[in-house]
Amino acid sequence: MTEDYKYLKNINFPSDIKKLSENNLQELSNEVRKEIISAVAETGGHLGAGLGVVELTVALHYIFDTPNDKLIWDVGHQTYPHKILTGRKDKIRTLRQGNGLSGFTKRSESEYDSFGAAHSSTSISAALGIAEANKLSKKSNNVVAVIGDGAISAGMAYEAMNNAGASKTKMIVILNDNDMSIAKPVGAMRTYLAKLLSGKVYFSLRETFKLIASAFSKRFSAKAGKAEDFLRSAVTGGTLFNSLGFYYVGPIDGHDLDVLLPILKNARDTKHEGPIMIHVKTQKGKGYSYAEKANDNYHGVSKFNVETGEQIKSSSNLPAYTKVFANTLVKHAERDSKIVGITAAMPGGTGLDIFGKQFPKRMFDVGIAEQHGVTFAAGLATEGFKPYAAIYSTFLQRAYDQVVHDVAIQSLPVRFAIDRAGLVGADGSTHAGSFDVTYLSTLPNFVVMAASDEAELVKMINTSVDINDRPCAFRYPRGTGLGLELPSIDEKIEIGKGKIVLEGKKLAILSFGTRLNECLIAAENLKKKGINITIVDARFAKPLDENLIWQIATDHEALITIEEGSIGGFGSHVSNFLSEKNLLDKGLKFRTMIFPDIFIDQDKPELMYKIAGLDAQSIHEKVLDLLNSNIVLQKQK
Repeated sequence: MTEDYKYLKNINFPSDIKKLSENNLQELSNEVRKEIISAVAETGGHLGAGLGVVELTVALHYIFDTPNDKLIWDVGHQTYPHKILTGRKDKIRTLRQGNGLSGFTKRSESEYDSFGAAHSSTSISAALGIAEANKLSKKSNNVVAVIGDGAISAGMAYEAMNNAGASKTKMIVILNDNDMSIAKPVGAMRTYLAKLLSGKVYFSLRETFKLIASAFSKRFSAKAGKAEDFLRSAVTGGTLFNSLGFYYVGPIDGHDLDVLLPILKNARDTKHEGPIMIHVKTQKGKGYSYAEKANDNYHGVSKFNVETGEQIKSSSNLPAYTKVFANTLVKHAERDSKIVGITAAMPGGTGLDIFGKQFPKRMFDVGIAEQHGVTFAAGLATEGFKPYAAIYSTFLQRAYDQVVHDVAIQSLPVRFAIDRAGLVGADGSTHAGSFDVTYLSTLPNFVVMAASDEAELVKMINTSVDINDRPCAFRYPRGTGLGLELPSIDEKIEIGKGKIVLEGKKLAILSFGTRLNECLIAAENLKKKGINITIVDARFAKPLDENLIWQIATDHEALITIEEGSIGGFGSHVSNFLSEKNLLDKGLKFRTMIFPDIFIDQDKPELMYKIAGLDAQSIHEKVLDLLNSNIVLQKQK
């Protein structure tokens, strides 16, 4: 810490918070908020969500006996105050950096992180699992899940609530309603919550809260039931959550500790059997004027100046892959009225906000609902439209069954724009695009492409527009391209055809994706040693360019594939082809360069690729090892 705080300096764990009087908790909250702003200004990260839950976090750790009582956060964007209060305040300035704190909850990082979360809408399911385990083990520990209004709109959250309501198992769900996820929440749930919040008198009548707390303390007896139901229905008009089997309380002011503390205490102490929903209204970006005024409430920020709020942006003039995708799609949509865009609550992250400004009626934000989004796209495709589902690789994993059952089996021409392919830096393993090549290339009749640079990405988008008989996907990384001149939207590539980039002897590298530039760097260094290698931009993992692979395999003594993905992807398909054609039996030496069988923690992308063994130096060494092994074998013969 850089500040001399009155209370925070003495807080190392939640047990220290309990030593304070309730009258000191607001000042502690103010200090936590100040520390978050100061720390994130240095590291970058998720700011607005954490600022909005400071009082709630302090209250939860004050009332509940964490880590014995289990506190489960959804997504993890809002957990910086939780980290500060649970033994990690001295490391808070290592957030999202190599060997530093994760930007999300992580079980291996702290016993206070009861469940890891970086993808949304998992908290209620996990909390119910823990609560049921407690029941089976005859434990009385409390289980609390905190979920946002955006995350609770996802299908998984509904499934969990439905199960929890029927289970009659005690657990507490805090609905943190700030009317904001990464982008504005969409869908009927947003409208419903807004309707619940329309009774603003609820925040001004302190006696109303006292009545709720009093009703809570009656252990939900049958005699008290009518009075409680009248009280709740008078304010909310009845709720969906009641119908699902939750005892609903709210909405309450999530920044008023005088209200939060007694309600959480009564929820903790009640003997009520069944789930409890406490609806808390908070303000994203609370306490930092620049965040409060921003359209995204400073959801995710780079390093910034605390005094001015100005974020320190990269000075690079290189084009971002995401914008190249969006701008190219806009150009095609100007020609083709059948092109539509689909995002799952990530319009800014995927670039579809650019598309939406041009074609608001043809851009669909389905909310945090990747499964629905994929099948929704399939429905559009049956009627002759050309849907582009722009989804991060890591989030598309959530909809794999829909990709298989609803898209691939029916050969529907849904086009998947897979952003954040490969390693992504500060967001770490939870957001890495490690598996999409593997999980898509196994599907019959699927076209799977990977751009080696921004110019190739444009060509792949151009090509995808005319793929009308089957699904296709093209992947591209986070970050910027190489600064190449972009081709016109009429320049396409033949499906299943790679290209030779550099011709050499003895050894060839088949590169799939943006490791191509690292291959070229390695080739330049090898050339200085008198070793000239062939490099191929494979372009397609499916269908493979079998003629080109055959040619390369028969003209060279050794072959290496390289890709930004896990085992089972491009290299595995090449290996299978070589085996089927008996090319490996004819003395060809073959190796794959893929992600290692580990999850790689957050760091700078270039360092992560070094750890993965996919940087230019690692390629250089792999080539030398393989060529030397050939020499040894020849001598043995």
